[in-house]
Amino acid sequence: MSLLGSLSKLKGSASPHVIEHAMLEDACRNNACHVIDVREPHEYAGGHLPGAENHPLSSFDPARLPHDKPVVLVCQAGARSARALEAAHGAGRTDVVHYAAGTGGWMSRGGSVQI
Repeated sequence: MSLLGSLSKLKGSASPHVIEHAMLEDACRNNACHVIDVREPHEYAGGHLPGAENHPLSSFDPARLPHDKPVVLVCQAGARSARALEAAHGAGRTDVVHYAAGTGGWMSRGGSVQI
């Protein structure tokens, strides 16, 4: 099942536009999504999810998001990625979700970061 198909079947999620930790781990492991970190460059340089691209919220443009796979937005704790998600959905992107736990939540669950 695709990442977006799996997302539509989530139960107990606060929002159908939020990806849970286990699903994000699986999607990353299977190269099934693009992870876009919307933190500022100095934050991104301090450690980000492996393979994540940096698209800072301060200059975020949904038109620059990749189109070949679903997109997962991430920041430090979920607030900025939620704002970027609103912008992406406002631009008509339906294949974008966000990881509300953020990079901090990823690391607290044992996820590695890339520097």
